[in-house]
Amino acid sequence: MTLVQNHQLPLSGNKYWLICMVGILLSACSPKIKPVTKKPEVPKEVKVPEKTVSRFSEANIALLVPFRLNEIKLKTAVKADVEKAAMAIDFYQGFKLGVDSAAAVAGQNFKLKVFDTRDSNTQIEGIIENGGLIGTNLIVGPVYPDGLKYMTNYSVTKGIPVVNPLAASQPAEFNNPNLISIVNNIDLHARKIGDYVTRTYNPATTVVVLINPKSASDEVMGAPLRQYFSAKPNFQFQEYGSVFTLETKLQKGKKYVILLSSSDRKFVVPTLDKLMKMKRVGLDEVLFGHPDWVKQNYNTDQLQALNTYVTSSYKVDYTRSEVNVFIKQYRALFNFEPGEYAFKGFDIGFYFGKLLAQHGQSYLKHLTKDKYKGLHNTFSFVHDNALGYINTSLMLLHYKNFALNVVE
Repeated sequence: MTLVQNHQLPLSGNKYWLICMVGILLSACSPKIKPVTKKPEVPKEVKVPEKTVSRFSEANIALLVPFRLNEIKLKTAVKADVEKAAMAIDFYQGFKLGVDSAAAVAGQNFKLKVFDTRDSNTQIEGIIENGGLIGTNLIVGPVYPDGLKYMTNYSVTKGIPVVNPLAASQPAEFNNPNLISIVNNIDLHARKIGDYVTRTYNPATTVVVLINPKSASDEVMGAPLRQYFSAKPNFQFQEYGSVFTLETKLQKGKKYVILLSSSDRKFVVPTLDKLMKMKRVGLDEVLFGHPDWVKQNYNTDQLQALNTYVTSSYKVDYTRSEVNVFIKQYRALFNFEPGEYAFKGFDIGFYFGKLLAQHGQSYLKHLTKDKYKGLHNTFSFVHDNALGYINTSLMLLHYKNFALNVVE
């Protein structure tokens, strides 16, 4: 059973959508859904710690998300105003379903405290100063980097783990050894691509080319790709500002692995067009794109023809029974389709809820051991004494048969 306490969420008026939202935030226990855990339970490994662990009589979780309800004027609110809170509501609803499902599976009582951070450090300071986080076993959020940085001092002083649920930031930015990073940082994306390339292609017949316009945003991915392949002397590595320069440097009989570090649509579209022309006159290539391409709707025919791969920390397989059960339950409860953040919220709520229930006060010791196959990704954590816990599970997707397919 999950007892939900809601804080910092003042509402009044008769806008039906907002009234429904209040109902959502004050909802009772949700239907229970149990995804597949990746790691099978082994009796000898499970029973030994269960005999020594001190379980929670009631596990306390604080969820800090930016509903921004203070910005909505009920009498004049339009759809765009209300949609400012859509991400937070979607994540909250999925998270609540996940915690309730963990409660049902593990027989644990939870107290879930929900706070509106308003995307403001002043608001977060008020939550702390008013004692809202006292007695909390786990803090989930804030969702934006500035808020997470502001939470560092409290997390370190009180020894309370903080989950970074959505930001793909480098863990080093936060200086918090208690941080739990869910979304893969860009270095992990570059390593995923590099490891696949070095395992798959013959260095004697392959040229790896980084196309990097070198703007600040391009260098975010360009730098770790360059660093990775600079440490692989057996592969011929080249870097150019555009494919137009590459065209003048082509070597006959070589396989070209092209790494495109940009997500700037104005650069990517003509680059894809040029690669298609080069392919028609004999370029033998495979293309690795930026993770943001998944959401940018480029020409699928081109991406497939160019044998394109992208890395991603988010993909829902709608053929899985667990996914369809979740969708049906979400629709029944909220009369909405679950979005990206609902899936992410569910996985985080279920995984950490179950971890708290099974391992009590020692749950952090099991974070690197208890792997999890969720609705949108797999959780597989490594621990760094300075950076905290980092999820290293990441998918490589391939454009084939006019769909994005998981390669590994």
